[in-house]
Amino acid sequence: MNYLHYIGTYFLMVVEMFRKPTKWSVMKKLILKDVDDLIIGSIGIVAFISFFVGGVVTIQTALNIDSPWIPKNLVGFATRQSIILEFAPTFMSIIMAGKVGSFITSSIGTMRVTEQIDALEVMGINSLNYLVFPKFIALTLYPFVISISMFLGIMGGLAACVYGGYATMPDYIEGIQLDFKPFHMAYAFIKTLIFAFILATVPSYHGYYMKGGALEVGKASTTSFVWTSVMIILLNYILTQLLLSQ
Repeated sequence: MNYLHYIGTYFLMVVEMFRKPTKWSVMKKLILKDVDDLIIGSIGIVAFISFFVGGVVTIQTALNIDSPWIPKNLVGFATRQSIILEFAPTFMSIIMAGKVGSFITSSIGTMRVTEQIDALEVMGINSLNYLVFPKFIALTLYPFVISISMFLGIMGGLAACVYGGYATMPDYIEGIQLDFKPFHMAYAFIKTLIFAFILATVPSYHGYYMKGGALEVGKASTTSFVWTSVMIILLNYILTQLLLSQ
């Protein structure tokens, strides 16, 4: 029954987040700060991971193609499919659950411990709208981060493929273009937007409703990472089943 209570509290939090909005002059500053912290601050680690994982995917694909009957352009095709369909939207979101999710939980949890949230409530401010809504709006730019991840993943694969001598650049580019389906991009960005909502709200829930002192802030951050990852993986399965199994 505790799980039903937590689920109900989560959905009530999401509804409350949109009620009694904070005035725009204040909200604009909060949104810009969260864009800087959550989006711009994440581009570096996303770029680094994407480039080298794209290279690893390409190398592993090339090393497993040892038959002369299999065309070399399959390396580019497999890299594109792996990065666009799964790595960039899903596994990068799990990595972001550790970076962004932990940051959100710890920042809101610290405000709870130091009674800043209580002070906001006393002043008549909707603390959920003040704290969570700017993060939700900031993370609507999350698809921009994922498109960078897709691009750099494919470029990392190109670099590994050409400089490793696994295939020529024309073969790799031909593979990237081979049997391209635009719906796969739509599928990836639909997933990304839903994962962005999870990244904004689940860590906020664990930070906002945490109890205890400074020690519990760390525990709440760990718990939020676990549950955010679980939600992303479950939703990934459901969305893949709904959107791709035709």
